[in-house]
Amino acid sequence: MKRRVVITGLGAVTPLGCSVPETWEAVCAGRSGVAPITRFDSTLFDTKIAAELKTFDPLQYVNKKEYRRLDDFILYAIAASEMAVADAGGAITGTNAERAGVIIGSAIGGLSTIEKEKETLTAAGPRRISTFAIPAVLCNLAGGHVSIRFGAKGPITCPVTACAAGTNAVGEAFRLIQDGYADVMIAGGVDAAITPLGIGGFNAMRALSTRNAEPEKASRPFDRDRDGFVVGEGGGILILEEMTAALDRGARVYAEMAGYGSTCDAFHMAAPPPGHEGAVRCMQAALRDAALAPEAIDYINAHGTSTPLNDAYETQAIHTVFGVHSDRLAVSSTKSMTGHMLGAAGGVEALFAALAIRDGVVPPTINLDRPDPDCDLDYVPHTARRQAVRAAMSNTFGFGGVNAVVILKEFRP
Repeated sequence: MKRRVVITGLGAVTPLGCSVPETWEAVCAGRSGVAPITRFDSTLFDTKIAAELKTFDPLQYVNKKEYRRLDDFILYAIAASEMAVADAGGAITGTNAERAGVIIGSAIGGLSTIEKEKETLTAAGPRRISTFAIPAVLCNLAGGHVSIRFGAKGPITCPVTACAAGTNAVGEAFRLIQDGYADVMIAGGVDAAITPLGIGGFNAMRALSTRNAEPEKASRPFDRDRDGFVVGEGGGILILEEMTAALDRGARVYAEMAGYGSTCDAFHMAAPPPGHEGAVRCMQAALRDAALAPEAIDYINAHGTSTPLNDAYETQAIHTVFGVHSDRLAVSSTKSMTGHMLGAAGGVEALFAALAIRDGVVPPTINLDRPDPDCDLDYVPHTARRQAVRAAMSNTFGFGGVNAVVILKEFRP
């Protein structure tokens, strides 16, 4: 018998706010977090906009010495995890520490530290490289610092699966609890890639929007005028618990984790295959794992990156999986507001799915002014919608052909 798994805590730092309530309020209001880049001089770059964290204060979570030693992506993990653990209220204790684990994914890790230390190497030589350079760069150190902070001594790992990393983290944490290897998991994703190399590299791939004159309108999933994604940053963390233990301690439950699917396209480094058949298999796998019929899903938080191929192929994949039920689905891309948070996207978007279930609110897709004829689903344009959400799916697809999907459902003891 598989054990049941519930979500009891949420934490987030996003371009829309540095708390879950602030972020969720902005999403439901349809506000964009995209603006001109302030982190560096973007004059020579094709893209001069991004979805930066605007109000984040790391010194709320670490001291000045720690701050100087840690990359931003690690700081985001610590902050979002602090919020989530506090929100869960007593999920990790001295008695269950060996059954508490951490899985925090990241697509890119400490990119700003790499750039900074390369400048030091060039200007001053190898002896001036920081002792803490490598620990600040490694993707798994986000989870490492979180495990130390909360004394979580159980399973720890770090999916580095591009834009699917956060979803893979949540899904693998779900399975560890289901199968009895852990009782509570801190899971999600983080990334901090708004750097000269990050923006320049994605520009070289021609992946980013260059709608620099209208930053708030640049991320426009499923719109015929979309011209690429907008880089976002931050972190989204969920606390997953075995159901009985959570109920025994009187925990508040946001939603139940129901299913997880993970597949590979085995097709191309960056582009999805026609019809997005890998995504089709992934959504089908998640539905089988959840023992749910397609008709049970009310809402899909789409990958919806605002790139020409992804949005059209994801739409085709949803039609393939859901058939006639596709016309009754609410589908939205919150990346229209947060930008694409890369490895953090899956954690944040699973969090949004949990809140949609809790509040009976489907977030909108903003900037959908001229729908693409190839994108013909109900994308909840412009304005959030009040409706019952009994089960929600969250899709993420990454470079390398990685596909990851989680399904959450309304909790019934």
